[in-house]
Amino acid sequence: MRDFLPLEKSVRNDLMSKIVGTYEAHGFQEIETPALEAIERLSSGDGGDNEKLAFRVLKRGEELEQALDSDAAQLSDLGLRYDLTVPLTRYYATNHAKLPRVFKAIQTGPVWRAERPQKGRYRQFVQCDIDTIGDETNFAEIELLNASLNALAAIGIDNAIIRVNHRELLRNSIAALGVSVSDSGKAMITIDKLDKIGIDGVALEMKDRFGDKVAEATTSWLSSLTKSNEIPELLHEIFTELDKLHPGKLRFDPTLVRGMGYYTGTIFEIEHPSSGSSIGGGGRYDGMVGKWLGTEVAAVGISIGFERVAELVADSPTSSNSLVLVFESENRQAALSIQAQAIAAGYLVRLEPTPKKLNVLLDSLKAQGFASFAVIEEPQRGFEGLKIKPIA
Repeated sequence: MRDFLPLEKSVRNDLMSKIVGTYEAHGFQEIETPALEAIERLSSGDGGDNEKLAFRVLKRGEELEQALDSDAAQLSDLGLRYDLTVPLTRYYATNHAKLPRVFKAIQTGPVWRAERPQKGRYRQFVQCDIDTIGDETNFAEIELLNASLNALAAIGIDNAIIRVNHRELLRNSIAALGVSVSDSGKAMITIDKLDKIGIDGVALEMKDRFGDKVAEATTSWLSSLTKSNEIPELLHEIFTELDKLHPGKLRFDPTLVRGMGYYTGTIFEIEHPSSGSSIGGGGRYDGMVGKWLGTEVAAVGISIGFERVAELVADSPTSSNSLVLVFESENRQAALSIQAQAIAAGYLVRLEPTPKKLNVLLDSLKAQGFASFAVIEEPQRGFEGLKIKPIA
């Protein structure tokens, strides 16, 4: 979990504003959900390994005392959300009567996982999601992928590629290897390690789990794949439409798994040549909303890993409209008035009493993102009388 200095926070705010602004321009609407969710929802079996990483919150007061007195009672009743999808499904089930038939949501905010801290992995990090609930057609995926590529372009990331697969295709491929339906989940976990351990490593693990024949079939299957795999009919519409808008940005990857247990159809992962990990991903989770609503509802979403894209984007330049106003103590009231005038003119304005060494003050504030300054020499002339200069 990290602290952010003012300039870092300003850069992050700018990035988030551009991403959210792009999503809003595509017709998605921003919502907000609490940091805490019922532990039953966070451990319902749909969150994959992330459920093991959930921070649990102890019961409080009398409920905690009763739980401590009972060997069978659970000590926690709430947990910090480990993603934004589980809270969204609860939110929709609670508020669906007030929402449009097809609901297009933006949700941003921190999530928490009890990760082992290391480069690129944090215990608190920000996610930025868009989801469409209530549209069972491929057009929902097309809109999500289009908006996400445009959002990345808005923050200067133009060379991202989205790998796409479908859980049905993946299940069929695994069945063709000789793995039973009941064991397909274990096979997916192994195949998901392909980027880390290679074909030989995957085959060896499949051998340990399922025997020689499955291992041989796995080696043959993975060795036959190329980066130009033919697009299957199930995904053809998505690729055709997106290629018109973003040529060459989608790549069919028949080995793409995505770790969450709740995915039911199309899955996607965003990769970037300068990142050692994916910078986003998502997929269709048609069976999840119904758990809380009692009626099946189609749903699909995608998340941009905000921390990872923030690391890819160079720091934004110092804001050109940030201004330091230096004033003598007897001109304090005039300084407040001129500050209001400068703000009305579009400036971000910091007031500073005249220091002993002006250059030391300006050097310090330049490091915090301030671009220009002015000394209030003729307070009666107001904002128009200022001589605004860049901080050298």
